[in-house]
Amino acid sequence: MKEQDVLRRFLFEELGIRGEWVKLTQSWQQAKSHQQGDEAIQQQLGQALVAVVMLSATIKFKGSMILQTQGDGHIQTLVAQSTEDKKIRGLVRARENAPPNAQDNLFGQGQLVLTVTSDNNQPYQGIVPLQTSNLAASLEMYFAQSEQLKTRLWLFANETDAAGLFIQELPEHDRAAVYDHDAWDRIEILANTITSQEILDLDAEDLLLRLFHEEHVRLFDAEPVEFYCSCSRQVIEKTLRAMGRAELEDILQEQETIKVDCEFCGKHYSFDQVDVEAILVPDGVSTPSNTRH
Repeated sequence: MKEQDVLRRFLFEELGIRGEWVKLTQSWQQAKSHQQGDEAIQQQLGQALVAVVMLSATIKFKGSMILQTQGDGHIQTLVAQSTEDKKIRGLVRARENAPPNAQDNLFGQGQLVLTVTSDNNQPYQGIVPLQTSNLAASLEMYFAQSEQLKTRLWLFANETDAAGLFIQELPEHDRAAVYDHDAWDRIEILANTITSQEILDLDAEDLLLRLFHEEHVRLFDAEPVEFYCSCSRQVIEKTLRAMGRAELEDILQEQETIKVDCEFCGKHYSFDQVDVEAILVPDGVSTPSNTRH
C-alpha cells in the first residue's frame, strides 16, 4: 500500500544535510472538500498544507503554526495550519474577478506571514515578501532571513495528492567533523531533478533512492498527518460574547438566529435568542450544541 498522510524525515549523516518528505492524500481531500475555487487555486492550498507540515517539523513548539498569504493577486486569502502533532486544516478564497485556472499572478504583491503560537511562549511571527505565484520561493527566502541556513523546497499538488520535498543544511555544530563543502551543491542539483509525477507517485524510500542512489541516506519512521478542525461551539460563543449584547441583538432582530459557518471544515452553528442570553450571562452555560454537519 502506498504511503499517504505522513511525514518522513531523512538525513545525509556524512554531509551535514537533513530533509523531509511529505505526502497528503486523505487529509488533503478532507481539507479541500470544504473549499471553493478552481484547480489552480486549490492546488496552492495543497502546497501550503504540505509546507506548513514540513515547517512544523523543523521548529520545536507546542501549539500551532499558521502560514498565511496576504497579496493583491488572484488569491484573496490562503491559510494553512498545523499543530505540533501534525493535525492540519486550511482555507483558500479567490477574488471574484479571478480568471479560471490562472497560473500567473496567483499571489501578486504582498507578504507571507508565518505565526507560531505556543502554549508556553509568546507568539512568534516571521514575514517575507510573496514571490508572485511561487510559495516555495517565498519560504526559501524566509529561511534565508530567519535561520541563515541553505534551504530548498519543492511543492506539488494535484486532484488526489499533495506532496513536497525539503532539504536544509545542518547548523555547524551539528555537522560531522569532516565536512564536505561541495555536498550541498551536489544534493541540491540531484533534488532539483525531481518531477511532479515522481513525488506524487513514489513512496519516500523509492523517491530518495531515485534521487540520491549514490549517497548514504538515513530514513526515519513515518509520522502521521491528519485533517482536524479545532472549531467548537464554545470557541464561537467566546467570539460572540466579545461582540457585546447590542450587536448580537441587532443581528437577532434581522434574522432571528445567528448562523456561523466554519470556513475550515464546513460545520454550521446556530444561536437563537435563548442561546444568546445564556452566552451573555456571566459564567453562563449555553444550551447543548445544535451543530449541523
